[in-house]
Amino acid sequence: MAVTEFSPSAPCRSCVSSRWGCNWCVWQQLCTHKASCDAGPMVASQQSPLLPLIPPARDILTPFPPTVPKATVTPTPNSFPVEPRAPSTAPDVLPGAEPSRLSLWGPWSGPGPILSPTSTESPLHEKPLPPDPPTIPGITVPTPTGLEPLTTPEDLLASYPFPSDAAAVSPAEPGPEALPSMVALDQPPGTAPGTTFPGAPGSMKPVLDWLTKGGGELPEADEWMGGDTPAFSTSTLLSGDGDSAEHEGPPAPLILLSSLDYQYDTPGLWELGEVNQRVSSCPCVETVQGSLLIPVHVEREVQLRGRNLWLFQDGPRSSECVLELEGLQVAVEAQVECEPPPDTWCHVRCQQHQFSYEALKPELQVGLFLRWAGGLRVDSADGLHVVLYDCSVGHGDCSRCQTAMPQYDCVWCDGDLPRCVAREACNEAETVATQCPAPLIHSVEPLTGPIDGGTRVTIRGSNLGQHVQDVLDMVRVAGVPCAVDAGEYDVSSSLVCITGASGEEVTGTVAVEVPGRGHGVSEFNFAYQDPKVHSISPAHGPRAGGTRLTLHGSKLLTGRLEDIRVVVGDQPCHLLLEQQSEQLHCETGPYPVPAELPVTVLFGATERRLQHGQFKYTPDPNVTTVGPTKSFFSGGREIWVRGQNLDVVQMPRIRVTVVPRVLQHGQGLGQKHHMVPEKFEEPCLVNSSHLLMCRTPALPGALQDPRVQVEFILDNMVFDFAALSPTPFSYEADPTLRSLNPEDPTTPFRHKPGSVFSVEGENLDLAISKEEVVAMIGDGPCVVKTLTRHHLYCEPPVEQPLPHHHALREAPDALPEFTVQMGNLRFSLGHVQYDGESPVAFPVAAQVGLGVGTSLLALGVIIIVLIYRRKSKQALRDYKKVQIQLENLESSVRDRCKKEFTDLMTEMTDLTSDLLGSGIPFLDYKVYAERVFFPGHQESPLHRDLGVPDSRRPTVEQGLGQLSNLLNSKLFLTKFIHTLESQRTFSARDRAYVASLLTVALHGKLEYFTDILRTLLGDLVAQCVAKNPKLMLRRTETVVEKLLTNWMSICLYTFVRDSVGEPLYMLFRGIKHQVDKGPVDSVTGKAKYTLNDNRLLREDVEYRPLTLNALLAVGPGAGEAQCVPVKVLDCDTISQAKEKMLDQLYKGVPLAQRPDSRTLDVEWRSGVAGHLILSDEDVTSELQGLWRRVNTLQHYKVPDGATVALVPCLTKHILRENQDYVPGERTPMLEDVDEGGVRPWHLVKPSDEPEPPRPRRGSLRGGERERAKAIPEIYLTRLLSMKGTLQKFVDDLFQVILSTSRPVPLAVKYFFDLLDEQAQQHGISDQDTIHIWKTNSLPLRFWINIIKNPQFVFDVQTSDNMDAVLLVIAQTFMDACTLADHKLGRDSPINKLLYARDIPRYKQMVERYYADIRQTVPASDQEMNSVLAELSRNCSADLGARVALHELYKYINKYYDQIITALEEDGTAQKMQLGYRLQQIAAAVENKVTDL
Repeated sequence: MAVTEFSPSAPCRSCVSSRWGCNWCVWQQLCTHKASCDAGPMVASQQSPLLPLIPPARDILTPFPPTVPKATVTPTPNSFPVEPRAPSTAPDVLPGAEPSRLSLWGPWSGPGPILSPTSTESPLHEKPLPPDPPTIPGITVPTPTGLEPLTTPEDLLASYPFPSDAAAVSPAEPGPEALPSMVALDQPPGTAPGTTFPGAPGSMKPVLDWLTKGGGELPEADEWMGGDTPAFSTSTLLSGDGDSAEHEGPPAPLILLSSLDYQYDTPGLWELGEVNQRVSSCPCVETVQGSLLIPVHVEREVQLRGRNLWLFQDGPRSSECVLELEGLQVAVEAQVECEPPPDTWCHVRCQQHQFSYEALKPELQVGLFLRWAGGLRVDSADGLHVVLYDCSVGHGDCSRCQTAMPQYDCVWCDGDLPRCVAREACNEAETVATQCPAPLIHSVEPLTGPIDGGTRVTIRGSNLGQHVQDVLDMVRVAGVPCAVDAGEYDVSSSLVCITGASGEEVTGTVAVEVPGRGHGVSEFNFAYQDPKVHSISPAHGPRAGGTRLTLHGSKLLTGRLEDIRVVVGDQPCHLLLEQQSEQLHCETGPYPVPAELPVTVLFGATERRLQHGQFKYTPDPNVTTVGPTKSFFSGGREIWVRGQNLDVVQMPRIRVTVVPRVLQHGQGLGQKHHMVPEKFEEPCLVNSSHLLMCRTPALPGALQDPRVQVEFILDNMVFDFAALSPTPFSYEADPTLRSLNPEDPTTPFRHKPGSVFSVEGENLDLAISKEEVVAMIGDGPCVVKTLTRHHLYCEPPVEQPLPHHHALREAPDALPEFTVQMGNLRFSLGHVQYDGESPVAFPVAAQVGLGVGTSLLALGVIIIVLIYRRKSKQALRDYKKVQIQLENLESSVRDRCKKEFTDLMTEMTDLTSDLLGSGIPFLDYKVYAERVFFPGHQESPLHRDLGVPDSRRPTVEQGLGQLSNLLNSKLFLTKFIHTLESQRTFSARDRAYVASLLTVALHGKLEYFTDILRTLLGDLVAQCVAKNPKLMLRRTETVVEKLLTNWMSICLYTFVRDSVGEPLYMLFRGIKHQVDKGPVDSVTGKAKYTLNDNRLLREDVEYRPLTLNALLAVGPGAGEAQCVPVKVLDCDTISQAKEKMLDQLYKGVPLAQRPDSRTLDVEWRSGVAGHLILSDEDVTSELQGLWRRVNTLQHYKVPDGATVALVPCLTKHILRENQDYVPGERTPMLEDVDEGGVRPWHLVKPSDEPEPPRPRRGSLRGGERERAKAIPEIYLTRLLSMKGTLQKFVDDLFQVILSTSRPVPLAVKYFFDLLDEQAQQHGISDQDTIHIWKTNSLPLRFWINIIKNPQFVFDVQTSDNMDAVLLVIAQTFMDACTLADHKLGRDSPINKLLYARDIPRYKQMVERYYADIRQTVPASDQEMNSVLAELSRNCSADLGARVALHELYKYINKYYDQIITALEEDGTAQKMQLGYRLQQIAAAVENKVTDL
C-alpha cells in the first residue's frame, strides 16, 4: 500500500493502527500485508491476534534455540536468554526454501524484526486490557513444508526488544524458514489457507483497487478472508464477540527480528499496570530540545528528541533534518544518538545552519521532520516545529527595536547600516546602541485645523518614544500644545494628538520631544485656519432631498476631509467627491416638512454656520399631467410635464427603462430570452414652476417590440408615466422621408413660387404632430401645413432663402438645402432652386449685358455725385426748416397746454358747482379704517361670524373676553409680538395682518395702544442703531411698522376730512377728466393723456368728441328717465362709453348702489323701431388675419347727438364658430384650424406684431406717419401737456399737506418729538438720519398711501390709467421728502424729468415743514392722551373686535408652545401667572388640553 494513503507526518503509526491490518517495513518505508520485509525490521499491525497484549519493556524477547522444532511448544515460566549461534550448527535456511514472511494469522520468520507499538496509541483500542489473559496449550499449526510448527499464535507473547538484544542479533543472519502462506486458526491440520491477501505474492489485484472495490468503500474482514471466516476475525476482535476469556483486548503490533527464534514468557509473569505506560514501537521524533526560537542570519544547531530511532543506526544510509521553509525544504545533516537500554529515548543533533526567510513577518513557524536514507520520512509528532524570527521586521528604528519582546534578544546595531538584529548577529566591528537618537517626523496629517482646536493630528515618524509616557505633554503643533491620545499611540512610529485652541490664525512646525533624546521638528508647517461659510446655492430645494448644495466660503477644507460634515438643520447633507477649498458640494437629505433651516459646516468638533441666509425646504414637486404618449426610437420628442413646484428641482431627468421582448433562437413562444433591462436618460428643462420640458432619449434601433417604463426623476423623487397618464407610453418606428428628386437626389429641386412642398415618406405621424416638425429651406422656415402617415406638406418662403451655413453663402452659386427635423432625426432632402432666380449656366448674352451694365453703372456714379452735392445744399435748407418746425412744435405744445388747462378749469368750475350740491363723497370712518388696515381686500376679513358651533359659542366668547383682558398686559403683549417675530414661518404678510388685528382689538383703548407703540418702537430703534439706523421704518418688516401706519391713519383721519380731502379730490377729478378726454386703448391700457411714460399712447389716433343723449331703461315696457348728455369719443369701445354713461346717469349715487356694468347693454335708438344692441364683439367685428378689432362707436357709425339707452343684458352675444376662414389664402385646403386663437386690438396693435399694409386716413401723410412711428419719443410732449394741466392741483395738494399755517395735527408733533427723543437717547446727532426717520414714518407710511389710493378716503372707482398718474405724483412727493440729490441726465426716467424743476421747490417746503414742527411747543403726554381718548369715543364703530381676537388666537395656537416657553422663562411673567391665564384661554376657546 502507498505510504501517502496515511498521515504524512506519521506514516508508520497510521499504517499499523489502520483497520486493514497492515504491517510497516521500517527501512523501506512501506506499508504492506506481507509477513516480512525484504530488509530491516518490521512493525506488525495492531490488528494482529498473535499478541493480544503488549509485554512490558522489561520482558526481553528470547530467541529460539537452533534445534529442530518440536510439534508443540509449552511456555516456560522463565524467559530464555539470547544465545549466540555456533558456527557448527545447521544452516539457518534450508536448501531450496525461500525466506519465510510473517503471516498475520500464522507463524513467521524473516530477515528483519517485527515491531509492536503500544495499544494506547492505537486508534482501534476501545476496551481495557484483561487482568490475566490465559494461555491455550496444545494447539498445533500444521506446516505444508514438513517442518514442525512453531508455537501457536495464542501462546506467542511479544514485547519491545532491548536495543542490546537487537544489537546481539545481526539482521544479516538468516533465520529459520516459516510458512509462506496464511493459516487460519480454526482450520484442521493439514489444510492450507484458502485466501491470499492482496499485495502478497500470487495476488493479481493491486492493493488499492482491491481495498476500494471500485465503489470507494473499504472491504469487510470476511471479504479479506475470501468468505471463510476465521475463528478470530477482525470484526470479532473489535466487537468483543466470542470467547471473552481468550480474546478480550485489542490486538497489538509485534516487533520481530528475523534472525532470532522467539519463545515467549507466560502472561503470568507480567503486571497489567505496566501496559499503558509504554510508548509507540514506531520510530518517532517527538519534541525539540531547548528553545524553539531561532534567529535568522545566525548559525544555530537544532536538537530533537525521539523514540526507537536506534532502528536507523545500523541502516545503510544517513539521516538529515528537514525544515519546511516557505514552500521549500531545507535539509541539514543529522546525527542520531540513543540512550542505552532499557531507555528508548534517542537524541538527534541537526548540524549548525544559518536560516532566513522572505516573508515580512516578525516570526515564522517552520515545520520540522527527520528524513532517512535521503527520501524516507520518519514519524514525527503533530505540529513539530521551530520558530524563526527576524528582529528587523516591525522594528525599523532604535526605539521599536528596544521594545521588542525580551526572548528575541534584539539589539540596535550601529554601523554602516544601522539595523535591528539578534545580539549574536551584531558583529565585532559594530556596536550595540544603548541610547536611541532624537525623534524624526516623516509626515503630519492633516496640515490644517480650525483655530478652535479639537483636530486629531496623526504624526508618523521614527524614534517617537518607547512608551506613551515619553511623549505625553511633549507635542506642540504650531507652538500650541497638542494632547496625545494614549489609545492611538504606536510605539516609536506614530501618535495621534488633539490640537488645542490657538485663538487666531497661525502657522508653524510640529515638534515632538522625547526626554533625554532631544526633539524632532517636521519639515511641513501646520496652519491654524478660520474657515468661513459665505453663501449657498441654491437656497431652496424640495423636502424630499436630493438637491446638490454648493457652499461658498474660504478655507473650507480645514482639518481632515473625513471630519468635515455639512448639516442642514439637523439633517446631514452628504458630501460629494468633488471638493475645493472655496467650495463644498453636498446632497441634501429628506426633511419631513417645509421649513427654512440653518446650514452648518462641522470641522470635527468645530462648527461654522451660514450667517446670512438659510436653506429653505419647499413643498415637494408634484406632477399632474404628462404628454404626449409616443416617441420615435430616435427620440428627441418634447414631453410636457405639468404640475406644481417644479422649479425647485435642480436636475430633472427623464429615464426610459427598456426590457426587449426578443425570443431566443429555437425557443417556443412561451420561452422568452432573459435580457438585462437597459436604462436611457436625458436632462429636462425647467420652464416654470408648473412646466418641465423633457426630450425623450433615443433607443437602439435593433430592439423589436420593446416594453418601456418611462419615469421622471425629480432629484430624489420618481414619477411613473403610467401613473400619470391613462395611455401607456410607447416607442414607434422611425419615420423615413424621400428626397425631393427621388430619381437624382444630387440635382437641385426646381420650385415654382406660390406652390407648396410635398414630401413622401413612411410613419410620419406615428409619434409627432405637425407643430413639432421643423422644416427649413436654408435660413427660411417652411411652415408645415399638413402631416399624414405618408405625406408632409409645407409652405416655403416667398423668396429663395440664403444657405444656412455662412461658408456656403460666400459661394455665388450656393443653393439652400431643404431639411426636415423630426425630434432627433434630421433629414437632408436636397437643394432647392426657385424658378426666376439666377440660372446655373451664365449665357453669353448675359455676359454682354453685364458689360453694358457696368458702363452704365460708372455713368450713374458720376451722376449720383453731382446729385449728392445738390442734395447736400437741399439738406441744409431742410435743416433750417426743421428748426422752424421744432419751434412751431414748442409753440403749439405751449398753446395746447393753455387750451387744455382752460378747458380743465372750466370743467373744474362745473365740478365745484356740483360739489356744492352733493359734496365730496367721503367714506365713513369704519370703511376708511378697514380699507387702510386690510388693503387688497374687497371688504374687511372681519365681516364674518366666529365659525364655532352654537353649543360652544358662549364658552368661546368668554375665552375671547379673557384674551382681550390678557392683551391689556403690556408684558404679555410685547412678549407675544417678539415671540411671533422670532419665528421663521412668521412672514411679512403675517406681521402686517397681526398688527391690523391688534389695532382693531385695541381700538377702544388708544392710550394703551400708543404706549405699546412707544415700547415696540424703542426696541426697533435699538436694533436698527446697532446695524444701519438710516434703514429704520423703510419697509413693513415688523409688527411695529404696520402698527405705526395704522396709528397714523387713525390720528389723521379728521385732518384728512377737514383739510386734505378737498384738494385731493379735486386732483382726482382733474386726472379723470383729462384721461377720459383723450383716447384710451382698452387692450393695452395706454392713454393719450397721462403722466406715466409706460402708459403713454405713442400713436396719433384720429378721434372726435361726441355728445350722446343717454337714458336708463328701468325695465321692459316701463317708462324711461330723462336723457342726460354724456361726452364720449367716437374711438371709445362700447364698454368705455358704457362706463362714462354710468358715471353721468348715477352722479351722486354711492358705488355700492350702482348696477354692475356687466349686467347692462348699450342700445342705440334711432327712430321708433330702430333699436340696435352695441357690444365690443359681434359678427360685424373687423378681422385682419389673426387680429380682431374691438368694436367702437365709430365702427357702428354712431352720430353726434344720438340717443342711447342702458338696458338689462338679456342674451349673451357670442362669436359664431368657424370664423377663422379668410378668403385669399394661398392654400386654404392645406390650412388646419389655428390653435392660437384670434387676438384683439383696439387703437394700436402691440409693437412686436407687424401690421399688414392697408389704406387708412390719418392726420399725417404716409411719409410723415412712418417718421412718427420711427421716433415715438415725439409724443412725450403729451406728458408735458398733462403735467402743465394738473400742475395747479398738485401744488394745492402739497401745500395743504406741508403747510404749518394751520395747526399741525397733534399726533404728528407728538411722534416727531418721540423720534427726536429716541435719537438723543441713542446718541444720534446726524440730522439726516432723523430726517429719514420722519420721512419714513409720516410721508412714506401715510401720505404716499393716501395719494396712491384715493379710494381709501372717497367713494370712487379708479382705473389703471389713473393709478399710473397717481403713482407719478406720489413718487414726486416722496422724492421731495428725501435728502438725496437726483442727478438727472439723458438716461434718467421720464417721470423724474417731468418734475425735475419742481422737486427742489417741494424739498424746501418739506424742510420748512419739519423745522416748523420742531420749533412748536412740545406735545405733552396728557394732551396726547386726551386727544386719543376723544378719538376712542368718536371713532367707536365696531370694526369686528371679537373676530379679530379670534384671528389673533389662531396665531397664539400656531405658536402656542413658543409663547408659553417665553412666558415661563420670564420671572415677572411667572409672578403675574401670564402663562396660566393663556392656558385658561386655550382651554376655553379651543377646548385645548393643558397642564391645568
